[in-house]
Amino acid sequence: MKDIEIDEQGAYITIGEALEATALTAGRHPVDYSDAAAIQAAEVRATGRTNIVPGGVAAAAQSAANRNARIVDDDEKTKLGDILSDASVRLPADKPVIRSDAEGVISAELRNAPNLRTHPGGVAASVAAAARINQAANSSQYTNN
Repeated sequence: MKDIEIDEQGAYITIGEALEATALTAGRHPVDYSDAAAIQAAEVRATGRTNIVPGGVAAAAQSAANRNARIVDDDEKTKLGDILSDASVRLPADKPVIRSDAEGVISAELRNAPNLRTHPGGVAASVAAAARINQAANSSQYTNN
């Protein structure tokens, strides 16, 4: 399957919206290093920059992962919902999710997961779901015309 071509008139799920969906599906999950890596990959793809935005979503996720690694009690840890609830507003740029974005985010999460698995309902899962929805919407747009 190839990446979709984004039509400016179409309504597609953006990377920021996919990150916000993660806040709803896995918002109570403490941020760990694999989450931070996936969020960084998503931010880089959304903004087109090669580095993370100081004070942005990825920087906050990395800071939370570092802090959470030193805390024993899960109730005291920073959660994904704390970081991602307003992601689309905090990203300096955003774009619709395509398959290659999802692949990059999944890869980042897997590379940094101690068990080599993504979190169910987590960052990678939400971005992948958005890419599938966008792909389906793009396909139906062409079959309906």
